[in-house]
Amino acid sequence: MKKILVINGANINMIGTREPAIYGTDTIETLNNLCISTGKKYNTVVDCFHSNIEGEIINCIQQSKGVYSHIIINAGAYSHTSIAIMDALLSVDIPVHEVHLSNIYKREEFRHYSYMSKVAISVVCGMGIQGYAMIIEHILKN
Repeated sequence: MKKILVINGANINMIGTREPAIYGTDTIETLNNLCISTGKKYNTVVDCFHSNIEGEIINCIQQSKGVYSHIIINAGAYSHTSIAIMDALLSVDIPVHEVHLSNIYKREEFRHYSYMSKVAISVVCGMGIQGYAMIIEHILKN
């Protein structure tokens, strides 16, 4: 059975109230519930983790080895800055899927580059929280 880990990084806990025109009005609780319920439709466990702290995200990734078949990550602003998170993802040898709530390519120039994309086998952006469900369903149908 596949087991999926969803990791959300910096400021994702503020969705729903933070810049709703960009990130939407859904909360992180709604996001987590969507991920979990999407997994349940396919009899798959989806665990959700959030931290604003880069080292905690790295620890979570390192502890995922041998536990999860896939990682879905929205590292938030760390996507554009963290070689350390990228290296952690490389170290566990688990397929990585990147997701962003907004279309990072329609935003500020510095958001156009993501270290996570360098290791991800798929990237979804601009689909709001439904992007997470799309990736989960893709993983479980393939």
